[in-house]
Parts: sequence; C-alpha cells; structure tokens
Amino acid sequence: MSASIDLPVVVFSSHELIAQGALGEVLADVRTAAKADAGLLVFDAATGRVVDLDLRGTLDEARARLTPAPEAEKRGPGRPKLGVTAREVTLLPRHWDWLSAQPGGASVALRKLVEGALREAEGPDRARRAKEAAYRFMTAIAGDLPNYEEATRMLFAGDWTAFDAAVEGWPEGVRETARGMAAGAWRNGAVVSF
Repeated sequence: MSASIDLPVVVFSSHELIAQGALGEVLADVRTAAKADAGLLVFDAATGRVVDLDLRGTLDEARARLTPAPEAEKRGPGRPKLGVTAREVTLLPRHWDWLSAQPGGASVALRKLVEGALREAEGPDRARRAKEAAYRFMTAIAGDLPNYEEATRMLFAGDWTAFDAAVEGWPEGVRETARGMAAGAWRNGAVVSF
C-alpha cells in the first residue's frame, strides 16, 4: 500500500502504542523506533491495514518517498463546479422511458436515486468498514492476546458490551485502538472515540 504524508496512522512496538497522527508528523518517531525494533507495526488508522514504509536513508529521503497529499483533480468540460462525470449507463427501454418521464429528465432522476441509496446504505456501510478495519488491526497485533477469538466473534456479532469485556485485559494502546476502530460497528448504541 502506498502511503501519503497525511495518512493518519497508529504505530506499535510489540503491543505498546508509540505514536499516532499523520504519517508525516510521526515519521521521525517511526524511524527511531524501527532502529531498535524490527517488529514495528504501522497501521492505517482508518482501514486497519498495515502500512509498509521504506525508511532507508535520511529522514528527508524517507519523507520524499511518501506520496504527496492528493491535489484537487482538474476537470474538463461539462459542469466542473459540480464535479459531474459523464459515463455510459445501460438500461432496458422501459427504464429509459420511466427516467425520461421524470421531472428534470434522466440525469436528475438517476442522481436522486443514487443519493437516496447512498443515504440508506450509510449506516450498514459504516458498520461494515468499521468491522473490517478493527478485524485487520486485531488480526495483525492481537492474535496472541487473551480473548482474541471472543473479541472477534463479538465484533462481527455487533455486541459492544461483550466486545468491550473481551478486550479489557489487553494492553492499553491495543485495547483503545481496537475499540476506536470498531466504534462505527455497534448496533447497541455504544459511542467510542480514539
């Protein structure tokens, strides 16, 4: 995975949280820790994925190998202020007939349908992403910790109370990071921040 300088990360040495923040801000700490610890793990804070870094050379050389922060994409003709992108859509004739009869035409009707579907799926999508991120993180760092299997089962069951109890005995940094990554996954209303 290519890492950008502004990627939010959490950094662990064994089970100890040693740094968190934007990659560009914690890179010096990561390099220092990596010299003393070959088992250093850097995680994308949003996805739970392990971030591979090339730390060779000087700090400036390592920083230069990171991808720059994404710039705003320049747009061509059309409706650049709206960010409209023209693409082909294949539908049956009855679908085109219905879309054409809608106020504003096919484009407006399709945008409204897509926006509605996005709103409807927001909660389940957020929960799925949170579960996946927490699972990736836990698998990489907590597989040898007590109650790992129970925590994993409760994560996918969506039971915050049982998950919280299962991770309680874990080292503080691992426990709080797992709780924070899983925060969007809960059906029973828990709110956690990290």
